Amino acid sequence: MGFSLKLQYYCLVLKSRATHYGSSDGLGTTSGACGFGEYGRNISSGNVAGVYRLYKNGVGFGACYQVRCTTNPQICTKKGVNVVVTDYGQGDNTDFILSHHAYEAMARLGTADRLFAYGVVDVEYQRVKVHEYRRKQDYLAIIMLYQAVKSDILSADIWQQGKWVEMRRSFGAVFDMPNPPLGAISLRFKVQDNAGIKLPKAVIPRYWKAGVAYDTDIQLQ
Repeated sequence: MGFSLKLQYYCLVLKSRATHYGSSDGLGTTSGACGFGEYGRNISSGNVAGVYRLYKNGVGFGACYQVRCTTNPQICTKKGVNVVVTDYGQGDNTDFILSHHAYEAMARLGTADRLFAYGVVDVEYQRVKVHEYRRKQDYLAIIMLYQAVKSDILSADIWQQGKWVEMRRSFGAVFDMPNPPLGAISLRFKVQDNAGIKLPKAVIPRYWKAGVAYDTDIQLQ
């Protein structure tokens, strides 16, 4: 079972460049540097990316970005594509190496071939925020698909037996722990931005359901 928690945020649009790599089916890869394995192939319908400057010594793994091509408005959609960072890599002065599937999603209907002909395109990007939680019997894993322009989540704590217990960073953006508490789940995140360290909290309702999004009052810069 699993559920998701959406956090509200403020964002800033930045400019960069993006290129692409791909697999035969256009999805993600099981060998990404984040260690997501098979989950890294299917997450976000295969709309994944490798990053270089946004890698941040692994803290950037699991980050979600909206990437929009600006090279040719007759080819590029205004919406762009939302991607999840599952890999580390450097392209031709680019911030993003998109999967084949994600790169194609930036193109208007019937223009994908023309977009691929560029090889490298100018893009605008911004960070978007979603947290996804998965629980199975006596094990809880929190997969941080977080983003905010200036903020990074450094650690996650869970309230258990009257105190905050730090969850293990399993790898990349994944935190886990054995024998999680039953009922409502209280979480605390250690967040760093230009203003310093913050400790926002979130509570998942006692009767949460798989696949349901829960909004919070957390505001991250």
